[in-house]
Amino acid sequence: MKFVMSYSCGKDSTLALHKMIEAGHVPVCLLVMVKRDADRSYFHGADMDMLQKYEAALGLPMILCPSAGEDYHTALERGLLRAKGLGAEGAAFGDIDLEGNRAWEEARCRNTGLTPLFPLWQRGREDNVRELIRLGYRCLIKSINHTLLPESLLGRCIDPDAMRLMKDAGIDVCGENGEYHTLAVNGPIFKTPLDFQTGEILRFGDYSVIDVK
Repeated sequence: MKFVMSYSCGKDSTLALHKMIEAGHVPVCLLVMVKRDADRSYFHGADMDMLQKYEAALGLPMILCPSAGEDYHTALERGLLRAKGLGAEGAAFGDIDLEGNRAWEEARCRNTGLTPLFPLWQRGREDNVRELIRLGYRCLIKSINHTLLPESLLGRCIDPDAMRLMKDAGIDVCGENGEYHTLAVNGPIFKTPLDFQTGEILRFGDYSVIDVK
């Protein structure tokens, strides 16, 4: 099946894209939700320059969907319709087990005539992280909840040592509760790795974010 990947630039959507390709499906494009007032991707904070680099590194055209928040659902649906115009028959998402998220995405697909696809659904959360490491993906830790995790994790790629630190902290190592966010920067589906550099650490309430360019 030809599909559009709802892509956040993070580890889960990257693994979902990998699994879809592994299963024989054909990606036609990536769909990325963008914060209109910040010109960065939602949740993982990739800026416009970095999103262009992702488009080249993954070898797929990218549909950017700007949203101020209250129009998030309609912005996504407009993007899905554009993907449909490129030949997409289905839309893939990186959700694992949150029923509310899945139901919301299924509704967006019903409204646009696309088949919803969830390649990671009901897989073990920790199993997903271990598979990413085993497959050779490099996933940079971009932000953390510093009330739960040490800032020393920022700018590191997830590896067994980072996983142990997360388990010792008592958090979900997949970060499904927002404990941390990542940017995937290299791996089997990347045609070229993302060349990046990290900068200063910024703090916003309970969260610390490392600048990545």
